[in-house]
Amino acid sequence: MGEDMVALDKDLQSRQLARELVRNAKNAQLVYAKFSQEKIDSIVKHIAFEAARHAEELAKMANEETGFGKWEDKVLKNTFASLRVYEHMKDMKTVGIINDDKVKKVMDVGVPLGVITALVPSTNPTSTIIYKTLIALKAGNAIIFSPHPNAKQCSFRALEIVKKAALEAGAPAGIVDGVTLLTLEATKELMHSKDVSLILATGGEGMVRAAYASGTPTISGGPGNGPAFIERSADIKKAVSDIITSKTFDNGVICASEQSIIVERCIYNEVHRELLAQGAYFMNDEEATKVASMLLRANGTINPAVVGKDAIYLSQRAGFSVPTNTRVLIALQDTVSPKNPYSREKLCPILGMYIEEDWKSACDRVVQLLTNEGLGHTLVIHTKNEDVIRQFSLEKPVNRILINTPAALGGIGATTNITPALTLGCGAVGGGSSSDNVGPMNLLNIRKVGYGVRTVEELKQPCPLAQEVAQPAVSACAVSSANHQTSILDDDRFRSPSLTPVHAECATAQRQTQGDDRFGASPYAATTVSACAQQVIEQGDITEENVERIIKEVLGRLSK
Repeated sequence: MGEDMVALDKDLQSRQLARELVRNAKNAQLVYAKFSQEKIDSIVKHIAFEAARHAEELAKMANEETGFGKWEDKVLKNTFASLRVYEHMKDMKTVGIINDDKVKKVMDVGVPLGVITALVPSTNPTSTIIYKTLIALKAGNAIIFSPHPNAKQCSFRALEIVKKAALEAGAPAGIVDGVTLLTLEATKELMHSKDVSLILATGGEGMVRAAYASGTPTISGGPGNGPAFIERSADIKKAVSDIITSKTFDNGVICASEQSIIVERCIYNEVHRELLAQGAYFMNDEEATKVASMLLRANGTINPAVVGKDAIYLSQRAGFSVPTNTRVLIALQDTVSPKNPYSREKLCPILGMYIEEDWKSACDRVVQLLTNEGLGHTLVIHTKNEDVIRQFSLEKPVNRILINTPAALGGIGATTNITPALTLGCGAVGGGSSSDNVGPMNLLNIRKVGYGVRTVEELKQPCPLAQEVAQPAVSACAVSSANHQTSILDDDRFRSPSLTPVHAECATAQRQTQGDDRFGASPYAATTVSACAQQVIEQGDITEENVERIIKEVLGRLSK
């Protein structure tokens, strides 16, 4: 009994704390929303620089607490989330009048959303907190974090650093904060609060679904399952180096990193040689089966025990030994299904590999893999062939196609000029609302200011397009009078032999070439409508009276 009470108390307490955080954030945001662009920019800059100063400390903490990844890579990720993100958005206008078009006489005003709730994944905890703080504050919002319980210490430390920096630079207290009693109840309280304007969700599928189900607007990052296609024209040495660099970066926890390699058969031997030379280990069937059974839990989700671990640890855990220079484990595959972990997202340095006959069947395999998991996320192509790039760009169901670069770093905008971000939207196809790499502009509403530039009287005047419209308009009236609902081109009445004389002769007119000339060949119509229209045009403007005259003429001829 006593224990239940304690448990209940903790839940209630955590909900109470979450409510207080929202209240404080709301009050802080009302003050903050009145700050000038310069003031907001100086706050954001100070937070970015302070976070960057602590990049190494936070990286080591995160690595130690979660057991995921490599601290050295997390330093780079923290630096990217602070300095690179800041660098990209420092000159953006987000406050007050952000665009003023003097010619068209429209203005855009940036309107902050208010209070944002942010969910933090355990794979990238400190970098996500830095990045989301910067983009939320840049857009004039307050932000409240709900850290992942498996990464709470490093998340609290990251929060402490950004909170202190915000205050030092003059931001109101409460503008950035986080839940300290980490319960599901507290997260729910934040997500369902009527004073929270948006949820910025990065994390597992369950969490993201709960965010959308809360009824609060949500922007999410979804699961990745990025295929890497090595096309025959690729620089193979570089392609292999990019893939292994990317897949081993922070031991593969970035969702944009490669999950499988697709290669054309004609270059397979060369690719295979290169992979071996750069530290890939090809598992035999028995080894691949052992690893597969370790990758997924009984419920079909990824086993947290393998996330962010290196290749040597994973092989030992599966019970076989590999050379000491091994960086990634590869399993040759020929099937794609939810049950086959090699065809799904693996947040560790393990890759499935598919050999295809040509780029067209590689194309099909890529779509299969993405449909299996990772729709809307990322794909990488290694090629020198522009046509292949174009074909893939037009058809593939992803929102980031990366060319000749490590996908983990290209997808987040580190080695490409895509917006630097750690929340990567998967768009409608991936069940999300945005396909962007999420930045400050996604966390703003834009108020439109439009000056009057035309009077109602002017609207009544014939517009320049009226001349183009005039001819079809005539025949449209004529059509309705003859009571035909469909176009002459697809109306069977005009094709069948048993038609009335008028219709029959019209049907024989070369309608494909001349357009709608039903009345042209009729014995009842001495002059065609278009001739009639021509007369009017020669005589003067297309006015209502003139058009009416034409219609009357046509109707008169029809009734004879």
